[in-house]
Amino acid sequence: MPDNESLDHAVDTLVERALARLAERAPAAASPSRRPALAKLAIASDFAIDTLVRQPALLETLDDPLVTVPDLGADAAADWPSLLRRWRARQSTRLVWRDVMGIDDVDATLAGASRIADQALQAGVQALIGPLEQAHGLVRNQDGQVQSLVVFGLGKLGGHELNFSSDVDLVFAFPEHGVSDGPRPLEAEAWFTRLGQRLAQLLGDVTGDGFCHRVDLRLRPFGASGRLALSFGAMEQYYQREGRDWERYAWIKARPVAGDLAAGQRLLDTLRPFVYRRYLDYSALDGLREMKALISAEVQRRELAEDLKLGPGGIREVEFLVQALQLIRAGREPGLRGRSLLPVLAALADAGHVKAATAQRLATAYRYLRRLENRVQMLADQQVHALPDDPLLRHRIARGLGHPGEGELLAELDGHRAVVAEEFSGLLEARRRRKAPVSSLVQYWRALPDGGDPAVLADAGFENAEIQDAHLRDFARTPAVRSLSSRGRQRLDNVLPELLAAAARSQAPDAALPRGLALLQAVTRRTSYLALLDEQPAALARLVDVTARSALLSERLAAHPLLLDELLDTRAAGPVPDDGEITELVAEAASRLPPGDIEAGLNALNEMRQAIGFRVALATMGLRLPPVQSASRLATLAESLLAVLLRLAEDDLARQHGRVPGAGLAVLGYGSLGGRELGFGSDLDLVFLHDAPPDASSDGDRPLDANRYFGRLAQRLVSLLGTVTGAGKLYEVDVRLRPDGAQGMLVSSLDSFADYQRQRAWTWERQALVRARPIAGAPAVLDAFDRIRRDTLRTPREPDALRDDVLKMRRRMRAELDRSNAARFDLKQGEGGLVDLEFLLQALVLLHAGEHPALCEPRDTPGLLRAVDAAGLLPPGSLQPLLDAHALMVDMGLDCTLDQRPRLVPPDDALDAARAQVRIACQASQLPF
Repeated sequence: MPDNESLDHAVDTLVERALARLAERAPAAASPSRRPALAKLAIASDFAIDTLVRQPALLETLDDPLVTVPDLGADAAADWPSLLRRWRARQSTRLVWRDVMGIDDVDATLAGASRIADQALQAGVQALIGPLEQAHGLVRNQDGQVQSLVVFGLGKLGGHELNFSSDVDLVFAFPEHGVSDGPRPLEAEAWFTRLGQRLAQLLGDVTGDGFCHRVDLRLRPFGASGRLALSFGAMEQYYQREGRDWERYAWIKARPVAGDLAAGQRLLDTLRPFVYRRYLDYSALDGLREMKALISAEVQRRELAEDLKLGPGGIREVEFLVQALQLIRAGREPGLRGRSLLPVLAALADAGHVKAATAQRLATAYRYLRRLENRVQMLADQQVHALPDDPLLRHRIARGLGHPGEGELLAELDGHRAVVAEEFSGLLEARRRRKAPVSSLVQYWRALPDGGDPAVLADAGFENAEIQDAHLRDFARTPAVRSLSSRGRQRLDNVLPELLAAAARSQAPDAALPRGLALLQAVTRRTSYLALLDEQPAALARLVDVTARSALLSERLAAHPLLLDELLDTRAAGPVPDDGEITELVAEAASRLPPGDIEAGLNALNEMRQAIGFRVALATMGLRLPPVQSASRLATLAESLLAVLLRLAEDDLARQHGRVPGAGLAVLGYGSLGGRELGFGSDLDLVFLHDAPPDASSDGDRPLDANRYFGRLAQRLVSLLGTVTGAGKLYEVDVRLRPDGAQGMLVSSLDSFADYQRQRAWTWERQALVRARPIAGAPAVLDAFDRIRRDTLRTPREPDALRDDVLKMRRRMRAELDRSNAARFDLKQGEGGLVDLEFLLQALVLLHAGEHPALCEPRDTPGLLRAVDAAGLLPPGSLQPLLDAHALMVDMGLDCTLDQRPRLVPPDDALDAARAQVRIACQASQLPF
């Protein structure tokens, strides 16, 4: 093999010859100031030098930006191929120049190559329509609307990542069938097929000027044997019935590149459910594993070890890694739906699906591989992906990239390929191996429904083995199980024994198993969920933990299997969204709601609520989120959704009746919502106010007076909150805390509300005002309510009369609602429980807010405790014990709610001590509840 010194000499000789050729055509090339840069260009690209020799004027414009395609005039059709090819050569030479001179990074080079192809395709389509129109007219649908071709770019063109000398993967489609309106009519498919064929020839045929772009049409439906152009309807039907995983993979990058771009985007929107499943699509893994095996087999069969694209650790492995994760996750995470690899890789890292350091290493390797691939292709404008065998060509590439020789280039290349190969090899490995001896639980399950010994269940740890055996036999006999495909049955056979073993190890085996079976019953027909549990051991483990500890979450999982996504590691074990993040998540979901489709919008918001609430519940059960914070996050979630729904209700009402000028509605949260202590499954206590003058009315075509208008708006909001969708309903609503209760108007004016609070409100209604809080609506009305509330709370009161009212109400509530007995304590209504603490704080605010205005600010129990303590209204040293008592009872209450048990708990020392603290504080304030 020649040494570097002799190769350097050969390169220098080649450069001198190239510059001499160029100087003959463009004397300016001989300028000493130009020679160093042109020498670098000559080392990197024979193609660029050849283009400059053929088009010497280009030398003066190499630094200019890329320009658009020259006009393809109808009167010069014979010149179109030459015009396109010479233009493409000029533009591509500029790309080489900008790369070699360090003006562009590899991202810009790929984008530039893609832009050249886009412009060539757009110009070609536009030019070729004319001759077809002249001979056959334009295609029109049944309504007389002109139909246009849509050219979709797939692969690297679709991702704006085209190689320097790559072919372009195209698919042709048209919106609707019809017939052309010219002298020799053609059916739409024939018309658009001719246009597609002529476009491929115009760009791809090799002439004396070379080619413009090689065209590959094999990614269309049914491949090379399929029709060249299909209607949108035929495309939809094909992908719905015939579409395979590799086609989903291919269409991830698809974009309209020429023709009717808006129509093309409509088809992409229609095909999105085919590409991206609404759930985490672990069922795609089997197909992806097959694709990966084919890649590996192709590498071995074709001896592609040196191939930069297809070889081990090559470009296709990075692409496969990123797009496989997209297929699995992007249906649930729209932020992962990009076409370009590097932004999607960054998004995967931001979402926690790829470690940030790994993503950075892969991005660096990918950029290196793509730049090297481009340099290989820039040598002679050939579609090659491997380093050339010729030592001189390798040496030129190495020197062009700043290496002294091939050895240093290969060392750097091997380092980057090793990074990619390591990540690729682990991408689709099974998450665990099941090669251990078949266990008794596996044998038992496979013998059902007719065989199997229930004693196996007893030995595993189930107390009521006979009952559990009956549940399992019934499940095995269900039509859903019997009709599973072979792959689905294998998934179930993997999952169910694992579920049995995990349930047996849980803290409540006999509760966990029936709940787990109910979930499997719900998801068996959708094997993607079985695949998720099969592929993700952590998800299955959390599922069993949830079913053992929470009847509520088990029920929600069975009703809404999409929540299984929340059991995955990055979601279940990761940080819980804080209040700000919850607000952002809801706002983002609201921004994606389909306009005018209330049902779809409510379903999407319900899915969002279910997912966030489920994540909060998992964090609470896992002791990663204190119960008081859990209640606060749930309140934030409800507030954010109320704000979104109020806007939807306002817009809906405005379409029919306009708006009331200068007036607005305020939504107030009372009770647990106002106090930011919302539980799982809590209803919302809401009160509505408006600030319209008595004679005001709406300004629409069908005006309503203000009272009726805002009454309908509030009714619409309550209806939206309670509408049942496929993802459940948002919240139950209680509006009985409004002035005059169930007999009062649903919406009060500010003036009537203020008058009611001054003149007629009961003491318990003023107590409720302590926790009341503005939630959503017109800022002016919300601020006005705060002023009324503050004035009401600070009104002087006769202490003895107030205490008497509070005591009477509390005793009446206890008599009617307290379910405590000798063995169980009612956490909410029992003596020394949560309501006693709430009544104490409300009474202290009503008694002392006049002299201590700060008491009006907090609404939540911990905040109120701190405020009354700061005012000197609690026994010395009792603040922290009372905070601890409140937290303990909230914790116990949430635990009961999650398992759908009444909030009745057996007394223990900690609970007794907490109740004693509440009792002492109440007695110190002369409120012996």
